[in-house]
Amino acid sequence: MMDAQLLISGVIFGLSIGSIYFLTAIGLSLCFGLMRIISLDQLLYYSVGAYLTYSLSSASGSVWLGVLAGMIVAGVVSFAVERLVFLRIYERELPFSLITSFGILIGGIGVIKFFWGVVPRPVPVPTLAQINIAGTDVPAYRLIVIGIAGLVYAGIWLFLNRTIIGKAIRAGIENVEHVEGLGINVSRLFTITFIAAAALSGLAGGLNAPLIMVDPQMGIEVLAFVFMVVIIGGLGSIKGTLVSAIIVGQVVSLGSLIYAPLAQMAPFAIMLLILLIKPTGLYGSALLKR
Repeated sequence: MMDAQLLISGVIFGLSIGSIYFLTAIGLSLCFGLMRIISLDQLLYYSVGAYLTYSLSSASGSVWLGVLAGMIVAGVVSFAVERLVFLRIYERELPFSLITSFGILIGGIGVIKFFWGVVPRPVPVPTLAQINIAGTDVPAYRLIVIGIAGLVYAGIWLFLNRTIIGKAIRAGIENVEHVEGLGINVSRLFTITFIAAAALSGLAGGLNAPLIMVDPQMGIEVLAFVFMVVIIGGLGSIKGTLVSAIIVGQVVSLGSLIYAPLAQMAPFAIMLLILLIKPTGLYGSALLKR
């Protein structure tokens, strides 16, 4: 029988992991939903966010300044990548964007190694405070990460449902041709979405940096789990990405408490089960071509 305090700690740990997965996977989901591309280079921006957080926190002593800088630099890098590479391949088949973005990810890892080396780097936790929940002390920073992810989801929902640009993006996710027919600059929507996705990936890397050792391969290490989150939730679904991130985070956390190998095996088993029942994922719709 699992101890109650251990269970509470495991749930909080799972929610914080799920929050990082959500912030990283939402970029993949947005890019697929609107542009119909698989943007694995989002994992590069995740690493960029983590390394900028490391560098700025070391120089200034402020982790939060590093997180902010990581988001900005990730957005700038993604703008260059979108203009130089993806602008030329939006009309190509899906596997082409998959291979191209993976190549960008691998090349980016090489650049990271050139500037920061291959030795893992520690980032200090912004606060060591503990908060008591039902008799269990849990790290306040993990609760902050969970809260930020919740605010990001609320912000994305409000943006997509309450702003003109957001409604245009939602319409583009449903049918790009109709949006083009209304005279909306779809290319600009693509760029805005791509930069926003990268900034969120950079935020995920910055927030996760104090919880792990920052290293050049960190994007590759979470790739399988982030991809699972997108597939389980349904390609292009924001709500599905959040729900599946929570599921995967809890499975990884609680699975490791029950039996360590479950942390790696169980998410794949759940993904296969869900796809057998609903091939498009929990909230996904049938794939539509642009």
